[in-house]
Amino acid sequence: MLAETLTDAVLVPEVGQFAPAARVGFQVHFAEREPDMLAIGGRLLADVGREVDVIVIDVTVMDGDWRREVRAEVVERVLVALTDACGLPEPSPTWWVTFRVIDEGSWGSSGGVLSILSLLDSGVFTDEKAAAIRAAIRA
Repeated sequence: MLAETLTDAVLVPEVGQFAPAARVGFQVHFAEREPDMLAIGGRLLADVGREVDVIVIDVTVMDGDWRREVRAEVVERVLVALTDACGLPEPSPTWWVTFRVIDEGSWGSSGGVLSILSLLDSGVFTDEKAAAIRAAIRA
């Protein structure tokens, strides 16, 4: 459930609509660390003496329509998805979400450099989102 909701948290703002066919273009990686391999507040979790829920989610996307409000929407959607999946009333302050945009011409896949512009005619982007992406890339 978490992998799907995290995927959709980024997918919807990126393509402008809920498009399950676009899920194949998204990856979620889970990497669990031992308490002696994580620290918060300068102290290893193993030494804190209580359960501290530390989660870092790094959203990495191709260059596109990532205005401040769109990035904020993604961050908020990711935190809601995580909160719901964990069955908690609100996100923990020790959950961090970072958002990185990879410059046009710097994303490699399928044996070469991939551009979001080549994906705009795939049928998953709304016309409005495709136009905003084209404008953002050409700016």
